[in-house]
Amino acid sequence: MYFLLTYEGVDNYADVRAPFRPAHLQHAKDAFARGELVQAGALLNPTDGSVLVFRGDSPAVAEQFAATDPFVLNGVVKRWTVREWNTIVGADSTAPTIGT
Repeated sequence: MYFLLTYEGVDNYADVRAPFRPAHLQHAKDAFARGELVQAGALLNPTDGSVLVFRGDSPAVAEQFAATDPFVLNGVVKRWTVREWNTIVGADSTAPTIGT
C-alpha cells in the first residue's frame, strides 16, 4: 500500500525550514534507504508544503516519519496528514487497471 504524507508549512516555509533542512533531508534519506519512502519533495509556486510518498502495510510508517521529522519537531510544519493512496496506473500500482 502507498500512503501520502502531506505537510502544510508555516508562513515563510522556504526560509523557516532552512536551518532544519539538512537534518530533515537525512531523515528522508534514511527512510528511503529502509525502503519506506518512495518519493518526496516540496510543493512549488508557492513553496508552502511538501508531499512524501511511503510504501508499507499501514499508515504507521508515514506517521512515525512525521512524528520524528525535524521539520515537525521544530515547528516548520503547522499541520500534517497521512492518507492511503490507491494507485491504479504505473509501476507497482496497488490496484492496476491497465491491461485488465
